[in-house]
Amino acid sequence: MKIAFLGPHASFTQLATAQLFPNDELLPQASILDCFSAVENGDVAKAVVPLENSIEGTVSMTLDYLYKTPSIKIEAEAVMPIAHHLMIHPDNSIEDIESIYSHPQALAQSFHFLDTHYKGIPKQDFSSTAAAAKYVSENKDIKIAAVANQYAANLYGLKIINRNIQDFEQNHTRFIIISKLQDKYENETLQTLGEKSGMLITLPEDHPGGLHQVLSVFAWRKMNLSKIESRTLKTGLGNYFFFINVEGSWNDVLHGNALKELESINADIDFLGNYKEFLLES
Repeated sequence: MKIAFLGPHASFTQLATAQLFPNDELLPQASILDCFSAVENGDVAKAVVPLENSIEGTVSMTLDYLYKTPSIKIEAEAVMPIAHHLMIHPDNSIEDIESIYSHPQALAQSFHFLDTHYKGIPKQDFSSTAAAAKYVSENKDIKIAAVANQYAANLYGLKIINRNIQDFEQNHTRFIIISKLQDKYENETLQTLGEKSGMLITLPEDHPGGLHQVLSVFAWRKMNLSKIESRTLKTGLGNYFFFINVEGSWNDVLHGNALKELESINADIDFLGNYKEFLLES
């Protein structure tokens, strides 16, 4: 089975994907959009993309593409501890660093460390942490460093000069498995953290109490919402859709009637699935 992931090789997403699909063909993609397109076009069966980081919050691009591609659903979530390291080409030295490359999220998650120890050195956004590490390995004549993981350092032969530079010890990223198959991913070798349902809800119009009307559907049924986040519809100020997680396994009566009540108030619902959340190794 072909599985797409946000690449290139040695990205954090690849490390997560390799644990989720150890026996399948893993195909790196240049962007989150490419991952969604590969699934939507049938080039791959599934894809793994980042959804949220405990420091920097939700990956907005992933939410936007979930909304734009209603045929794609979520099969599972997986949480992985994240450790960032600063690395350079082995022929260079720490004193030579003139700029630091990495994915914007990795730079943000290491902001205070980099600002303290490498103040004044420009930080450059790159498509991924692994791509930044690869670029450093291929350009020893440029005095640059990358923020990436241990696997990337090993793969591209880089020298780690600072370890665990993330600003908070509890740095975790949540990934999702997406597909059009609407399967429920199972893995007995991984620890299960819980179960939840995901949905995207769009209000019929902006009116007083509209969001309260939606939330009350869950509240009086005592359904716990573990996440609610708004994203702009990009159709004008004040127009949003909401990403909601409801804790617990699926119940046809409880959940089914909640969805029917939402429909009765003319809310537009894209039910993303009921799925498990797994814990991965760093």
